[in-house]
Amino acid sequence: MAGHSHAKNIMRHKAVVDAKRGKLFSKLSRYIIIAAKNGGGDPAMNLPLRYAIDKARAVSMPKDNIERAIKRGTGELEGVTFDEIVYEGMVNGVAVLVEVMTDNRNRTNGEIRQIFEKRAGIEPGKPGSVMYLFERKGLFVIDATKHGDEDALMGIALDAGADDLQRADDTFEITCEPAKFTTVLEALKGANVETVEAEVKFLAKAQKDVDVEVGKKVIRFMDALDDHDDVQNVFTDANLTDEMAAE
Repeated sequence: MAGHSHAKNIMRHKAVVDAKRGKLFSKLSRYIIIAAKNGGGDPAMNLPLRYAIDKARAVSMPKDNIERAIKRGTGELEGVTFDEIVYEGMVNGVAVLVEVMTDNRNRTNGEIRQIFEKRAGIEPGKPGSVMYLFERKGLFVIDATKHGDEDALMGIALDAGADDLQRADDTFEITCEPAKFTTVLEALKGANVETVEAEVKFLAKAQKDVDVEVGKKVIRFMDALDDHDDVQNVFTDANLTDEMAAE
């Protein structure tokens, strides 16, 4: 079933070739730390950690960096403690959520507020102001050119507890409840289905179509947020198109 692409509307992390290596490694280290903290340091038993490690290896993150991040997550190595914060806001009628991991809440709060004010002309909203427009879901993005049998893929996903599978251009997108994430991921791996993306994140309950000017403004705002070292993900309920990104 065709539909809007969640993958295109979740904050587009810049291509690896365009990213500053230090910033990219820092963000990936935090993914690993949180995954290890939540599920333990053994990637064989902790699929989110395994996926985070795979992403780090894909961009040639040094083995020592990966191992240090795992040990910090499990508490074997002393290090900074990260707080997880979500900022919310409404930009030209479009909802935006910002996930942050920071070792200095006061510093980050001031810097994120400044981005909101300078780039969008608004202050961050109160907690819950736009959160109700999103839901926490596991999302798996699969290259349809490599795995084209939609019925087979749907069978694997639904048998593992997934909620839905949709076709979006040249990808399949599978969604599930967060509690089912590891089960679905394991089922896909067991069937040799490669995932372009596999994470638990906020998805818009309903995506909004916006005109090009609003879309460009939202993308510029999201890019500015994503450039901040402490920002891990930015989500929107706007239906952002390739045309908007290109302009």
